[in-house]
This record gives sequence, C-alpha cells and structure tokens, in this order.
Amino acid sequence: MIRLYFIGFLLCFSSIIAQNKNFDIRQISAEIQPNLNTQSVSGKITFSFNVAKETDSIFLDAKNMSAQLINSNAEVLLNISTDKIWFVGNFKPDKIYNINFSYQAKPKQTLYFVGFEDDTKSNDQIFTQGQGKYTSHWLPSIDDMNDKIEFDLSLIIPKHYGALANGKLIEQWRENDSLSRWSYDMQKSMSSYLVAISVGDYIRKINQSASGVELHQYLLKKDSLLLEPTYRHTKEIFDYFENKIGVKYPWQNYKQVPVRDFLYAGMENTSLTIFSDAFVVDSIGYFDRNYVNVNAHELAHQWFGNLITETNSEHHWLHEGFATYYALLAEQQIFGDNYFYHKLYEYAESLKTASDNGQGEKLLKPNASSLTYYQKGAWAIFMLNQIVGEEIFDQAVQNFLNKYAFQNVTTDNFMNEVKALTNIDLSDFEQQWFKQSAFQAKQALARLETSLFIPKYFELIVKRPLSINNKIEAIETALEFPLNIYIAQEAVYQLANAPANDKVIQLYKKAFNTSDLWVRQAISESLTQIPLALKTEYESLLEDQSYQTRENAFLNLWMNFPEDRKRYLTQMQNQEGFRDKNLKQLWLTLNLATPEFQADKTSQTYQDLEQYTSPKYRFQIREHAFGYLYQIDTFSDQTIINLLDGCFHHTWRFRDFCRKLFKTLLKNPTYKTQIDNLKPRLDTKTITYLNKIL
Repeated sequence: MIRLYFIGFLLCFSSIIAQNKNFDIRQISAEIQPNLNTQSVSGKITFSFNVAKETDSIFLDAKNMSAQLINSNAEVLLNISTDKIWFVGNFKPDKIYNINFSYQAKPKQTLYFVGFEDDTKSNDQIFTQGQGKYTSHWLPSIDDMNDKIEFDLSLIIPKHYGALANGKLIEQWRENDSLSRWSYDMQKSMSSYLVAISVGDYIRKINQSASGVELHQYLLKKDSLLLEPTYRHTKEIFDYFENKIGVKYPWQNYKQVPVRDFLYAGMENTSLTIFSDAFVVDSIGYFDRNYVNVNAHELAHQWFGNLITETNSEHHWLHEGFATYYALLAEQQIFGDNYFYHKLYEYAESLKTASDNGQGEKLLKPNASSLTYYQKGAWAIFMLNQIVGEEIFDQAVQNFLNKYAFQNVTTDNFMNEVKALTNIDLSDFEQQWFKQSAFQAKQALARLETSLFIPKYFELIVKRPLSINNKIEAIETALEFPLNIYIAQEAVYQLANAPANDKVIQLYKKAFNTSDLWVRQAISESLTQIPLALKTEYESLLEDQSYQTRENAFLNLWMNFPEDRKRYLTQMQNQEGFRDKNLKQLWLTLNLATPEFQADKTSQTYQDLEQYTSPKYRFQIREHAFGYLYQIDTFSDQTIINLLDGCFHHTWRFRDFCRKLFKTLLKNPTYKTQIDNLKPRLDTKTITYLNKIL
C-alpha cells in the first residue's frame, strides 16, 4: 500500500550523516523530458537501494524540485526540502527497495538550452554540465562523488532532434506524432556528476578502435563539412591510450559532441564527452585552435576520474594531473618530442612564476587552483616516471586502475602500487612534489635538459637581455634548416625590439622565407611596427593558412600603412575566420574606422557589427563585438540591452566580461544617461541588478 502526504521536515532530517553512510543507491532509471518552451525538465525516476542497518529515511539530492510518489515495494512517505527528496519508511537490511516517482524542475544552472532564439532549429541544443555537485539541479541523484550508481536514461524529445546520454543506445522509437524516445543503458556504476545529456539536430560518424570500441563523433548537421578536421586524430589517440595505459577502455562506447556556449573547454562525462564548439574548425582553423589536446585530455579522464574517482578534492590531481600528462603523451605521438618538452617547459615557467610570487600550492591542497592540479600534477607524474622508470610506472598505473576500478581512491592508493614495484625510496619525491608549495624548478630544469632540443633552446633564451649585435649569429643559426620551430620562434621574438638596420631586415626576410606557419605567425605577433623594406613580405601573411596570423597581419598593416587601408579592406572583405568571426568583425571595425572606404554603407556596416552582440550568437562572437564597439566608442540602445543580457549569461567568463564592461560604461556620463533612459524597457531582474550596482 502506498501512502503519500507531506510531513514535517524535521522528521526526515534526523541522523543525516549516519543515514548517508547507511544506504546505498544501486541504480537510477530515469525518463527525462526537457521542455523547450519553459526551459524546464520533468521526468519519472525508478531507483533501487539497500541499507546497511535499519533506517527510517533515505534521500536523493534534488535542488528546488517538486515530486510525486508513484509506487514502491515498501510503505513509503515522500517529503521535499529545498535540496533533497526524502523517502521515509522502515527500511531494513538484506532487502532491495524500489521506489518510483515523478518530478519537475526549472534549473537555474547545470541544464542549458541554447540556440533557441530563432525558429530554424539548426542551432538548437540542450546540454548538461554537472561537475562538482550540480547534477541534482536537473536529475534527482546523489551529489557525493563517493556514491557510485548505475544510471539508465531515456529522453523524450521533439522528433526532429537526436538525443545523447551516457552508455549505449538500446532503443529509439516514435513516442507520438511529435515526440521520440531515446533509451540508453549503462552497465557500470559512476559518480552522479558524470551523468550527462545532449539534444540537437545532429549528424553522426562512427569509427571503431583497434579493440572494437565504437567511437561516435557528433556535429550539428549544418556543420557536417567540419567533422574531419574537428575530430582529426581521435582514433589514433584512443588506440594509443588503450595500449599505453594497459587497461581496456571501461565503457560500452565513446561519444563526443560539441555544444555552443559551453562553460569549459570540455567535460569528461562517462562515455559522453561534451566540449566547446569553439573547437569545431575547418582545416585552416585546425592549425590554431584544434581539439587534439582537449580531445586527449577528456578521453584520458575516462580512466582517470571516471573509472577511478577521487575521494575528495585533496586528491583531485589524480584526475587532472593524469589527464594532462597523458594528453601530452598523446600529443607527443602526433606532434613529436619537441612539442612534448616545450609544453612541459611552458608548464614549468607558469608554475615557477606562481611559486616565485608566493602563489605556489601543495599538490594535495583541497580546492587548489587549476594550475596546481593540472600542470603541477602533470609535472609530478613526469618526475615520478623519470625516477622509477617507464616500465615500472606503467605497470603501477595498470595495477592501480585494475585494483580500484569503479571505486574511489586516494594518493596513497596510487603510491602504494608504485612502491610495491620498486625499492627506490620515494619519500623525498612525496615531500617535494606533494607536500611543498614551492615548485621544484631546479629538478624540472635538470629533467628538461635531457631532451635533445631544450639545451639549445635555453642557450638562445639566455641571450634575451643582449643587444642585437651580440646575438646576430645565434639568431641567424636559429633560422637555418633543419628548422626547430620553437628555437626559430624565439629568434623572431628577440628581433622585435631591434633597430631595423640592414642586418635585422635580412634576418626577418630569412624568417619569412622559412615558410613555416608558426615562425611567420611569430612575426605577425611581435613585429607591429613594420619597416617599409618588409612591407611586401608582411603582406604575404594575409594569405597564410592561419586565421590568427591573418588577423594579426591585417590589423598591423592597416595601422602602419594608412595609404593602403582601402586595398587591405578590399582584400579581406569576405573572410570570416574562426567560429567567433575574428576576421569578419575586425574587418567591420576597421571599415568603420576608415571613413574613405564604403562611406555610403557606414550605417549598414555598423548594424552588421552590432548584430553580433545579440543573444542569438555564441558568446565568443558577442564578446568580440562588444570589445570592438567599445574601442570605437559607439553603443546604441540595443547594444546596451544586449550587454545587460550578457550580464546574466550562464558562462561565467563572458558574464564577468559583460559586467566589467557595463560598469565601465556607467562611468561615462553620456552612457549613464542613456542607460537611465532605457529603464522602462528593462525587465525586473535587470532593473534589480542595475539598482544594485548603482
């Protein structure tokens, strides 16, 4: 018999800590229906659990939800607080309990609806981002990452979309004339923060790894031509990891999908990586902003973070340090040893700078910075590998993953597996790399110098303070073939402040003639005052197969040669660049700053730039547009309204950018008056924010 009524919260609140240890959620099966119109979610949950000892209540974490009991195999009362759904009864050990209920929520975070500003449907996407303790905003679950649960999700969505979730798609059928159902099955347990869904008008390509795992690559249909450059090297990375790690990929398949306005670069949801669509590129964009590092990093997490999971943030480096290090190993296979060691050098420079400024952190510090968990974690792993040897290190990693598969782990769990294979005393390593805040720069430098190119690279770096006359030969040698791009780039950067005499001009021409895109990009970044003798060579950068180089060169040429601005604008007129339209927006801005060019189209040009501040565009486009409009000091009423909209955006970096810019505008009396006059057009939320900052 089922009884359902509301009872006092105090009845449910007793012994929370003890209860959390006394019950185990085994499985959650969820039927989920996102509502596109209200940007809310509803669903039905069936979950099973058992208790370690007699208990009067158990709970699921659920933020600001309503819920209704449907049925149960025990007498249960349901109660709701602001952050939990409680189930009250007389629960005894040695029995599996099953409860079925429905729920409704309108999440303020974690579940995102993007691209619905127009009626085309081609940009529409729904996605989740639950890392931390946030899945309970859209799905009743357990926030504690130490609880491992098997999740089986079914999504009911409009029929013209596709749906993705963790695990394997086992059923897909038409629910009715307007809706379809997509059902996914997981076979293994995971922490709740790794549960994810994504909905959109997708195309899919399926590859197969050497071991037979299906690799699903998704894009919005409108981006279908970009699939190959976006996912380039994916199979190679996957096969390398399975071989290098020595533990078979632990899930049924591997899916990847890019989404608009994602909060981070990527997120390693179990068997379903969601990543920023800023990495959706064509073959030119691949050169500057490819997905390879993020691709490898998120895939590595399927072992380090998903298969084994930290007990708490003190051990977060076991996720991020390993993912960062193994991503570098994968990139080493693709881009070579020099790339690998140069990246380690860059990490070391960042860590040394932070350490020298008193901002160094212990690797085992709870809630440390990303720099600590990612880069310092990767360096600690690299050093440990060097100390014990690659064979022992690899075997220890394999033993660690096999022993603790689908469990929560600590740093000691890992180190014990290393120590079991070697007689080397690792106490100094643990003290210096785990427990000291200072970065071990001398040790890092010594290890870097074992590479073939780093000593030569350092030889050139130490010449930075010297006058150009005292390093001409070194720079000339750096630009000779066979070329090392990192040493050649360093040579170009050291030319930046040199007087443009004949010898320096010849060195620049030599750098141009290397035809290396990275070396030429270094010129575009560092040579901003262009000598007339290099004008022709510099103009050739406008045709390089790099959108970043073209952007740099376009701006610098426009600044240096006013007499040729119309020619540069004509040449660059129809180029868009990356997905953030970097070339298009720069062109619009320079057009507006060139009165003699297309003067009869100034109004339309401004409208073209202003439109990119609209919420219908991805936040990277909007941020560029706001920045350029600020530079030319022109904000219309609509632009300010769009800026205020950005002040509430779910992507925190863009939200902070908008708020900072808006506060800057308020300091200008003209814009302050303009904003005051806009108040009748603003909604209550915006007025409240405006009054607060005023």
